[in-house]
Amino acid sequence: MNNSIVIVDDHVLIAKALRGIMANFVDFEVLYECENGKELQDKFASPNNIPSIVLLDISMPIMNGFETALWLKDNHPNVLVMALSMQDDDDSVIKMIKNGAKGYLLKNTHPADLEKALKSLVANGYYYPEWAASKVFASIGTPLKVEDTVIALTDREKEFLKYSVTEMSYKEIAEKMFCSPRTVESYRDNLFEKLELKSRVGLAVYAIKNGFDTL
Repeated sequence: MNNSIVIVDDHVLIAKALRGIMANFVDFEVLYECENGKELQDKFASPNNIPSIVLLDISMPIMNGFETALWLKDNHPNVLVMALSMQDDDDSVIKMIKNGAKGYLLKNTHPADLEKALKSLVANGYYYPEWAASKVFASIGTPLKVEDTVIALTDREKEFLKYSVTEMSYKEIAEKMFCSPRTVESYRDNLFEKLELKSRVGLAVYAIKNGFDTL
């Protein structure tokens, strides 16, 4: 049985090109394309238009990818959202993950890698960039609570994890935590070592999946 896909991208040529590329993918079919999240909302009024996967751009007019992902998370949690964007900054990746995206790809991805990512999304429930922390992503299906592991985090490290999910800079986090930027960097480095992570994206995903994303 084919997995149905909807492409949401305001660049019509890109959307059409993606549809043509995915026409050759085994076990996948594109139902239709939308130019923004509002158009997708209107389409979803019919149950026949609800796909297995939404391939979602971020920068769009009327209703962008962040807003669309959050709407899908709240209203159609069984639909798998794969972000497809030119934006590769930590803030965009973290925000999309927090808003419910189960995957993230860049638009310069090779077609073969896109097919591989879609297969992983269906099989595992997620697919994220290779540079993000693999240990965190491997636990996405069954979130682990820190209390249930041998990992011991201090109260200040837990507080820092909550701020790591926001769009604040490390300097701004330091101000919120009433400490120096150097101290915040120490919290970050300690967490990198304890959790075996290498990026702020990894910390943010860990925080979201373990309940440290609410200030």
